[in-house]
Amino acid sequence: MKAAFLAIGDEIVGGLTTDTNSGFIAGELRAVGVEPVGGFSVTDDEDGIARTLERALEDADLVVCTGGLGPTADDLTTAVVARVAGRGLVLDEASLAHIEARFRMRGFDMPPNNRKQALFPDGATIIPNPNGTAPGFVVRVDRSGHERWVACFPGVPRETRAMVRDWLVPWVAARQPDRRFLSRTYSTFGLTESRLDELLAGVVAADEARLAFRAAFPRIQARLTVAGAPGDDLEGRLDALEARVRERLGHHLFAVGDEGMEETVGRLLRERGLTLAVAESCTGGRIGDWVTNVAGSSAYFLLGVATYSNEAKEKVIGVRAETLAAHGAVSTQTAEEMAQGVRRLAGADVGLSTTGIAGPGGGTPEKPVGTVCVGLAWEGGVWSRRYDLGDRGRDWIKGTTAQVALDRVRRWLLGAMD
Repeated sequence: MKAAFLAIGDEIVGGLTTDTNSGFIAGELRAVGVEPVGGFSVTDDEDGIARTLERALEDADLVVCTGGLGPTADDLTTAVVARVAGRGLVLDEASLAHIEARFRMRGFDMPPNNRKQALFPDGATIIPNPNGTAPGFVVRVDRSGHERWVACFPGVPRETRAMVRDWLVPWVAARQPDRRFLSRTYSTFGLTESRLDELLAGVVAADEARLAFRAAFPRIQARLTVAGAPGDDLEGRLDALEARVRERLGHHLFAVGDEGMEETVGRLLRERGLTLAVAESCTGGRIGDWVTNVAGSSAYFLLGVATYSNEAKEKVIGVRAETLAAHGAVSTQTAEEMAQGVRRLAGADVGLSTTGIAGPGGGTPEKPVGTVCVGLAWEGGVWSRRYDLGDRGRDWIKGTTAQVALDRVRRWLLGAMD
């Protein structure tokens, strides 16, 4: 099955909102053997939507539309899809009752225009929306004797993702009963997408599995998908392929699946019964925020402090004034003392620190914007390194520094420090 994706809305075409739905849906559908063949975006214009939809139907068996299912006058998706499919609109009483019930739960009367969200192309299959008022739907469209399908979802990612996982993916899988698909994703850090491609070149033959790559800052992912008939040992085939992938990637591979670096580090700390404390300067608390986004992090995360000023570095975590005067706040020497100081302050097994120049100002010829230092301290040892990340924007520098720092904790926990 081939699929195209259509994001509908003035805000998307105008750059006010980023379309994250199409990429997510494509990734979910790849796991059940769907090949993405095109992506489109179009404004809230009836004729424009119709033209773009017809274009997508030329190449795809399935067109997945997101957006334009709301109650307002510029929400045109349902009416246009009905027109393209050559069908009238019918009211679904069950959907209307669901929408009315959601308003009652919030203590409001349903505005009359929300009734529009219970209208669907005649013969469409309705997709429930447990998180919003706009149901989705899928409808058949016949073109030149070939069966095509159009599936429509709300533009709100939280609503669409649940509907895709719970309804669309099983629906697509059921339409291919003689084929099964299984995928695994390998998350790496410290590699570019091209370098990851080079490392995995020749590891997997084309007739063994499909290999795809995805850059999802701050990690680069490779995804293997195997296909077979019902009863085939797809898990066993992936296990054999994974052994080859692990050998090639080494410690650049930090997780199988979508586990984030903070989750990997947390799991390793928990497994080893160790605790962590963090002193942050240029990252301003980002590491602590990431780590504590993981449920159960209180078992291993003791303290996080943003010691941004030199005074805070001295008074809170005990960085020596002599060190700051001789080497500056952005130095491996300061990073080491920050890591040692926060470890001592918290009574943690591991202390981690970051200090750097995130820009846009503050750089010098010796220490340009993007210069960062990471420190790590443990009982009987200390480590630090300077990184020159380049001037790629303040947020990018902060995020990359946080990821580098957590990766260094991971490598230390695995005994893979260099």
